Amino acid sequence: MINKLVSLAEAVSIYTGKCVAWLTLVMMLLTCLIVLLRYGFNIGSIALQESVLYLHALVFMMGAAYTFKDDGHVRVDVFYRNFSARKKAWVNIIGGVFFLLPMTLYTGYLSMDYVGSSWRVLETSQEPGGLPFVYLLKTLIPLMMISLIIQGLADIGKSVGVLQSSSNTLTEKGQ
Repeated sequence: MINKLVSLAEAVSIYTGKCVAWLTLVMMLLTCLIVLLRYGFNIGSIALQESVLYLHALVFMMGAAYTFKDDGHVRVDVFYRNFSARKKAWVNIIGGVFFLLPMTLYTGYLSMDYVGSSWRVLETSQEPGGLPFVYLLKTLIPLMMISLIIQGLADIGKSVGVLQSSSNTLTEKGQ
């Protein structure tokens, strides 16, 4: 049962991560278009510039769980890399339960009023000609926290599986 949930959570992270990864190409093409329009044709567009900002936020925030799943996040692993699978599992469980989950839950909780007030007024850009979707941009904050919670729980579940399989191996060797 735990393995199915872990696989499902990781599948969601992989799908989301691969989808938003393509947005980096769109972001690059859009940036080239902005430069071409500005310096080639003397045309500026606040909406185009803000759309690059929105895409960057989308890639970063919705790709965080995928990065976490693939251990691409920043980790000071001077000791961790030499740990056995069992010790790594314990570090991942303790880190997930005592650091990742409380931080994401608290940040998600704090963001709800911030995002809610933006939705109540359907907040738009302060720049003339800017995008009218600031409330959608701010919604990425709790979505990021939700995706990190799901992936964090999957990581904890995977680590519990490592501990269970290693304890079963130790029990079998003891017989």
